[in-house]
Amino acid sequence: MWDIIAVDISGRHRIKKNYYMVCAAAALTVSASHIEKIKQIKIQPLWIKRDPTLLDIVQLIEDTAGQLSFEGTIVAERGDIYNKPLWVPEVIFSRAFKYQESIAERRAIELVHHISLSTRNLLINKLEIET
Repeated sequence: MWDIIAVDISGRHRIKKNYYMVCAAAALTVSASHIEKIKQIKIQPLWIKRDPTLLDIVQLIEDTAGQLSFEGTIVAERGDIYNKPLWVPEVIFSRAFKYQESIAERRAIELVHHISLSTRNLLINKLEIET
C-alpha cells in the first residue's frame, strides 16, 4: 500500500467570460486495485477572469493539496495538466507528482472528480451564478 493525493479540477470552461473552478484533493492510502483508506478531503474554489494557464492550474492544485496534513504523491489525470509530458509537471510541482497508472489511482481520481463537480454545481447554485 502507498499514500497518494488524488486531485481533480472541475470547471475549466467559461461562464460568461469567466472561469469558476473547483479543485478537490483527497489524501488516500491505496493498493494496486483498491482505495484502502480515505484520510482527508479538501476543496478549493477559484474564480478567474481570464483563460487559466498551466501555472494557474498547478497553483490551484498546490493550494488545495497544501490544506491536507498528509504527505503523498500528487496523482492527476493527464488532461488536468493540459496533456503535458510527465517531465513538465514533475519540475513545476513542489512535491512528487505522477499521472494515474493503477486501478486504485483511477478510482481515486473518479472519487475526487465527483467531489469537485458536485461542489462546483452546489456553489454555482447557492451563489446564483448564471451558466
